[in-house]
Amino acid sequence: MALPPELGRQDRLEPTEGEKTVNLDQRIQSAKDNWKAEQEGDDVRVYVGSATCGLAAGARGILNQLPGILADLNIEAQIVPVGCIGMCFAEPLVDIQEPGKPRVSYRNVSSEVLPSILEGQLKNGGPPKEWVFGTLGEGHYGELGRLEEMAVLAPQRRIALRNCGWIDPTLLDHYLARDGYVGLQRALGMKPEEVIQEVVDSGLRGRGGGGFPTGLKWSFCRKAKGDQKYLICNADEGDPGAFMDRSVLEGDPHAVLEGMAIAAYAIGASVAYIYIRAEYPLAVQRLLHAMDQMREIGVLGKDLLGSGFDLEIKIKQGAGAFVCGEETALIASIEGQRGMPRPRPPFPANQGLFGKPSNVNNVETLGNVASILREGSKWYSGFGTTESPGTKTFALTGKVNNPGLIEVPMGITLREVVYGVGGGVLDGRPFKAAQTGGPSGGCLPEQFLDMPIEYASLAKAGSIMGSGGLVIMDDLTCTVDIARYFLTFTQNESCGKCTPCRVGTKEMLTILERICDGKGQEGDIELLEELGDSIKKASLCGLGQTAPNPTLTTIKYFREEYEAHIRDHTCPGQTCKALLPVDSEATLVHTGLIRMTADRCDACGKCVEACAVAHSESKDPELAMNEDPLPRPRVRLQPVRGVTVPTSCRHCEAAACVLVCPTGAMAKTGQGGPVLCDDDVCIGCSACVIACPYGVPEAYLEGEKITKCDLCIDRLDKGGIPACVEACPTTCLEWVKR
Repeated sequence: MALPPELGRQDRLEPTEGEKTVNLDQRIQSAKDNWKAEQEGDDVRVYVGSATCGLAAGARGILNQLPGILADLNIEAQIVPVGCIGMCFAEPLVDIQEPGKPRVSYRNVSSEVLPSILEGQLKNGGPPKEWVFGTLGEGHYGELGRLEEMAVLAPQRRIALRNCGWIDPTLLDHYLARDGYVGLQRALGMKPEEVIQEVVDSGLRGRGGGGFPTGLKWSFCRKAKGDQKYLICNADEGDPGAFMDRSVLEGDPHAVLEGMAIAAYAIGASVAYIYIRAEYPLAVQRLLHAMDQMREIGVLGKDLLGSGFDLEIKIKQGAGAFVCGEETALIASIEGQRGMPRPRPPFPANQGLFGKPSNVNNVETLGNVASILREGSKWYSGFGTTESPGTKTFALTGKVNNPGLIEVPMGITLREVVYGVGGGVLDGRPFKAAQTGGPSGGCLPEQFLDMPIEYASLAKAGSIMGSGGLVIMDDLTCTVDIARYFLTFTQNESCGKCTPCRVGTKEMLTILERICDGKGQEGDIELLEELGDSIKKASLCGLGQTAPNPTLTTIKYFREEYEAHIRDHTCPGQTCKALLPVDSEATLVHTGLIRMTADRCDACGKCVEACAVAHSESKDPELAMNEDPLPRPRVRLQPVRGVTVPTSCRHCEAAACVLVCPTGAMAKTGQGGPVLCDDDVCIGCSACVIACPYGVPEAYLEGEKITKCDLCIDRLDKGGIPACVEACPTTCLEWVKR
């Protein structure tokens, strides 16, 4: 007689212990064989960076159009969507891998140039170099440089991010092929206490901000008495400019889920939660899909791999409250209460979710666990420093040429990050400060560029590691305004439960706003320091305890800027509008740069047509002079692709740029003719840029032309952008407001 359907399904879903282990081993080996066949096979593979950053930059359109483009070119290829490899400044990224060769990576790819790239590499004998970024993977492709050897990737050591950008995050076999769930297999063969000791020996510290030793935290929960224990993954990434957790969850969800399974086994938790903000829909989708795949291979649900250990994982989507990143507020939110912190003790390890022993770890912490169990604690502790082993991911943002997601060894210097991985400060301007640790961190000036980035050094300097936000500022940044900005955020996000945070941050913000409005008073600086110290000592949770950090560190290291605002009524960073100079009609002076990326410009002339003052570049050196009935001097711009590109200028009869040039490099070429600059004589002093009342001369910096322009006053007054930027069809022109 046939078994009832329910029993038949149950028998198929619950293999014996031996079958589970064998099945996973076989699946891993099969995945490795398939991966090798894919990498060494005869198929062309096209990888498209498809995390949120890539999709926002245009990858969605590329993915939609790619099949049609391949068909039109009669090219057969596999399309592989991958996560964020970290180089967000180069998105959209498209890699093409031919049989037996490394991936050739192309940066800032558009649907318009994609056919030329595919045809060039796959039909015309080689990658079109004008779009090539470099190669990825083993081996060389002609004379193309390897990205892993370039400054942007060479200092990095990828552990939490090891699969991001390399695998299709929706394919379980891709994860298994790179030793996925091997760490969990090893953990389930050990005693829970042995797993905890392995993590203790690795030196892994919590990557969510506090830096508490992870293994020690696990041991507290393991020893706590309770019939039910919970593990919580904190994916409530709320820092402005932070996107580390999102990128890991989108690009390698199984790494975090495997780490969660290991952690749950170690502490004895049969139920785990992922607390993730609802603003991360792609990450949620990837997690749900990966959890279904886990059940298929027996690493989620009942009796994991025949070990007798049960685990269920649930997803709780938060509403975006920054305070819910604090573990006790997070727990309250999962319980259905308002997300507000509570005093400790009792600590969550003893009395957490639903009053039961609970352990909270953030995404990056759990993303390291599987690698530690797979490779061993000694291997992991070989990275970083003695006090801060391992690596750290950072969301590198701000005034830096290569913003994106990076993972570097602990102990690397700030200078190596900014000028190596980050490619230097944007527009070649001087470095001013780095904000570490998000809105709760401190602003560290140039004197700390050679400081190692690790927990103790940052704390000594008055900042924190935080979850990994790293904002770079140039000399045009106003540190008073920065302090006001971050305090605005933390004050808005305060839950209001405790008076020091609720009232104290509001009072600090009021003072900072007054200073930025040009109404600062003597004693304001001292009052900010007094309030900040009191709030740090008396606040209930980490939000209030760290909220004054940006203000206190900017006062400590940039006190003269506060004094300039209060005593001289000037803003050295030219940021605070109330302190900017105005003309006789009290019109606000707008300052900014029109940055042009030369390799994107196709000299279409649309910016010339749109510019109301003929300030933009022209392809025809004689165009402006011939059409202008009044002869005026013109200033030649630096070369684009080796061709001299003149700019018409109808504003300065005296040619002030020529008058102030200390070397004679600038010269008029005749009555009404253009002003030219002799590159061999020019010393790059920028005297002409400073002297020009209309910002026509340009500084040429590392492949980009930088023009000061504030001529579209009406547009800028209304919050718009210069006409030439709006008209540019290739996005080679960008308005960078100062």
